[in-house]
Amino acid sequence: MNTLVSESLLQQVLNSFQEQVAEPAFLSTIRQQAFDRFSAVGFPTVKDEEWKYTNIHKLIDQSYVLNSDVDIEGLDFSAGEIPNLDAHRIVLVNGQYMLSFSSLEEENGLIVKTMEDALEEPAFKAHFAQHADKANNPFVALNTAGYTNGVFIALAKNTILSKPIHIIHVATGREDFFSQTRNLIVVDANAEVEIIESYMTVDGAAKNIQNKVSEIVIKENAKMQHYYLQIAEAVSHYFNHTEVYQEKYSLYNNYNCNFPGASFIRNNINIRLDAENVESHLYGINLTDDKQLVDNHTEVDHMKPHCESYEWYKNITQGESTAVFNGKIFVREDAQKTNAFQQNNNLLISDQSAVYTKPQLEIFADDVKCSHGCTIGQFDNDALFYLRARGIGEQAARILLVHAFAFDVTSRFSNDVVRQYVEELVEESLTSK
Repeated sequence: MNTLVSESLLQQVLNSFQEQVAEPAFLSTIRQQAFDRFSAVGFPTVKDEEWKYTNIHKLIDQSYVLNSDVDIEGLDFSAGEIPNLDAHRIVLVNGQYMLSFSSLEEENGLIVKTMEDALEEPAFKAHFAQHADKANNPFVALNTAGYTNGVFIALAKNTILSKPIHIIHVATGREDFFSQTRNLIVVDANAEVEIIESYMTVDGAAKNIQNKVSEIVIKENAKMQHYYLQIAEAVSHYFNHTEVYQEKYSLYNNYNCNFPGASFIRNNINIRLDAENVESHLYGINLTDDKQLVDNHTEVDHMKPHCESYEWYKNITQGESTAVFNGKIFVREDAQKTNAFQQNNNLLISDQSAVYTKPQLEIFADDVKCSHGCTIGQFDNDALFYLRARGIGEQAARILLVHAFAFDVTSRFSNDVVRQYVEELVEESLTSK
């Protein structure tokens, strides 16, 4: 840990925290406890097992502006839009909810508020910092202590939205800045929602770090489809932590897609199956390039019996990029009749790229069906030759092979418009070479 930098950033966060006024006592207590936790451990280093392949020293070894003013005049967020997608739109600029750019039609049973305006909501008081803050991630504690923006989304019982919610995260600023966004999503019993999150950077933006934490609560028999689409520019760096808490008969599907652009991406996705008959699916497509680093850490915690999880991540590396996958499955002693599957496949297009993969499976129950595995390889030259021998150009042949490699994941997307969009992004990322 770089002591000077850490202390400097800690002091910035502390000052920001102390400036908070008129907050309820419960929130002030939570913030102080989180700040104390972060102060005790500081920033992680490569000596920490969870960060051994992800060195953040250079990233934090400078000062950043906290809580910078956002200039939205002439803001162009079109890069984050998805063609032909009919959805409610929420625009967050450096985490700040911009009502003037958002488009939310009236939906019975749907509440959307800034985190500041949601403080008195019963669901906020019941769930804020009750799930993510139990994770061993110092960036969660830092976020809890110093977040200044974000969005609260709640669906009432039996609410089924007429169309998805598309959240566009926009990064913009003239000076190097550090932004902390906190989101809380609560899906009540028998409700259903599809949320698509796109991450983009405005042209000309300064270097920035985005520390985002999302807590998601899915209650009995509720369902959520959740997409992450990372299309930001090289000046942007992301620490994303997603904590999902599921109750009985609920379903959560996460589709995590990262493309060339953002220099640094660290995604932590934790799923807690804390009731019987819970189902979760995690899918990932990561196409990296240049000197980009994309690190995905997932944790699926089977806490009760008769639950099922399915996870399949695929990495495609180009240039001098690095992809990291660390997937953990825990099966607790009481979690009998668990069915858990995990697979990680990696395709290295460039000899200068690297993949670090660590699938983990810890089982403390005896009546379960669990499996995990990983593969690492390069282009199949025989298949490439076969396609070229039939008149297909080399670039087109490579695209076809990558599409075939990714198909196992993209074919499972529940939204056809998003699936087509992701397949087009894959092709663009390859043809631009």
